[in-house]
Amino acid sequence: MKKSLIALACAFMLHQGAWAENTPTTPTPPTTAPAVATEPSATLQLEPQFETKVLIANLNAPWEMVWGADNYLWVTERQGKSIVRIHPETGEKDVLVTIENIHVGPQHEGILGLALAPDFLQKESKNYVYTAYTYLNGENEQAKIVRFEYDVEGKKLHNETTILDGIPASSDHNAGRLIFGKDGKLYYTIGDNGNNQFKRLYNEIESQRIPTADEIVKGDYTAYAGSTLRLNADGTIPEDNPRINGVKSHIFTYGHRNHQGLVFVGDTLYSSEQGPSTDDEINILKAGKNYGWPHIAGFQDDQAYQYINHSLSKTRPADGKPQDVKGEKESDWQHADFEAPVKTFFTVNNQYNFNDKTCGETAYICWPTIAPASITYYPKEGAIKGWQHALIVSSLKNGSLYVLPLNADGKNVRGDVKTYFHSNNRYRTTVVSPDGKKIYVATDVKGNVMGVDGQVTNQLANPGSILVFEMK
Repeated sequence: MKKSLIALACAFMLHQGAWAENTPTTPTPPTTAPAVATEPSATLQLEPQFETKVLIANLNAPWEMVWGADNYLWVTERQGKSIVRIHPETGEKDVLVTIENIHVGPQHEGILGLALAPDFLQKESKNYVYTAYTYLNGENEQAKIVRFEYDVEGKKLHNETTILDGIPASSDHNAGRLIFGKDGKLYYTIGDNGNNQFKRLYNEIESQRIPTADEIVKGDYTAYAGSTLRLNADGTIPEDNPRINGVKSHIFTYGHRNHQGLVFVGDTLYSSEQGPSTDDEINILKAGKNYGWPHIAGFQDDQAYQYINHSLSKTRPADGKPQDVKGEKESDWQHADFEAPVKTFFTVNNQYNFNDKTCGETAYICWPTIAPASITYYPKEGAIKGWQHALIVSSLKNGSLYVLPLNADGKNVRGDVKTYFHSNNRYRTTVVSPDGKKIYVATDVKGNVMGVDGQVTNQLANPGSILVFEMK
């Protein structure tokens, strides 16, 4: 029993996130299975109802993956600074563009989100492809959203055009998911830049800051940290964007920590967000709403989390443990536009022992978090039993997919969460094939994970790969 609890309560320092039921609960152990084979041609034995294989290996940190209208997988290689196109059956890879001025870091920087224009490959379309990446502006790290044109015959991306520049970025928590809505608008997530922790311990979290009208006029977007942006395809501010504190900007929602997952289910926009030491969140994003970070993690329940604003410390000791700043209870903060999550993983009570040394030097792996890296939708008409009309969330920490059934109207989650495909991998992002029979999962190139034997390992079974799980 102890080992099963360890196997599910872990992953904070690398990509802090947490999952729990709507009330405090004991985590359910993930499905265990043998480690994944490393050869692209090998068969993986993870779930009896699925045939599994490695489609392609040796990718340079795949980050985003989308299914194109050409029936290819379009993938960004975060560390490779490239957008590539991969045949979903053979694994054949075409490099479409390499962007040299991208700034790459070990975990959170490089080329991130990717979105294909809604009319991509349609008659008379300009075949626009949008992506986001980090770069250095002098000594200042920033991010930008850019647009390329796709040359169908030459299989290349060209004519890079900047859509939105000067987005706040750092070595941590850049979020970076980019998708189109049915409204034709682009949605982009920006994290809190990892402030108030680790090397950025004394940098204040600015997820509650809203830009002034003057800043917007000047094109100063430094207040966009910790928000979801909604923008026209040319980068301008939509007329129907919400006014927050009397100011209309690109900001659609705010008060976020590191929401790397975005997916529409009908007109409902779901997000997965990495929590601190507990409470990864599944949110429904609504125009103008405030999601509480850093004052609230998960539900406003005063359980296992307090906000300690280290930027207020007067001592700032070298060991990074200031004692002169008091914690703030979640109930101490109130906001009229606060929106609670629809689900959290894992909520624990105030008696939870975060100093448990069971995992040794990687004690954070034993914290109640899964580090959700993406969220996608499995359709009602899909062929996989038990998955229809559900959200799929990929875990960096536990090397598993979490399947969350939805209510009939798709506007809330219901029932029990199930886990699949547990392996010694960090699952970065997931795509469902159009026929619903195959699940494609891209994996990280490095990092710690709770292995299938209940032990922490950094020996990943399939680093930088795309795995395919197909229903028999």
